[in-house]
Amino acid sequence: QVQLVESGGGLVQPGGSLRLSCVASERTFSLYNMGWFRQPPGKEREFVGAVNGRDTKTIYADSVKGRFTISRDNGKNTVYLQMNSLNTEDTAVYYCAADYGAANPRATAGEYAYWGQGTQVTVSS
Repeated sequence: QVQLVESGGGLVQPGGSLRLSCVASERTFSLYNMGWFRQPPGKEREFVGAVNGRDTKTIYADSVKGRFTISRDNGKNTVYLQMNSLNTEDTAVYYCAADYGAANPRATAGEYAYWGQGTQVTVSS
């Protein structure tokens, strides 16, 4: 059982930045592709981005391309989501998720077996 704990959420003004972190309990962290998803108020959960185990491949939703960057530090069992140029539409609960063994990072929530509890990001002036 992989436990994931997100942190770094908060209130930020439009145009600002935040960095989310997600720490995993799993010793073989590098074998997991890691994804970030979000759930805006009143909407369904949506894909944000994902990175493969070796941090050599990333994919992003069109809505965040060029603004958000995913990275990971396998020595610290941690994946990051750097969010820049935030706007009000980025307001959501952000979740990290772990996907074991896939060759490439995936965008479908159902492929991820393990999820964190989420961290709130609010973009407002």
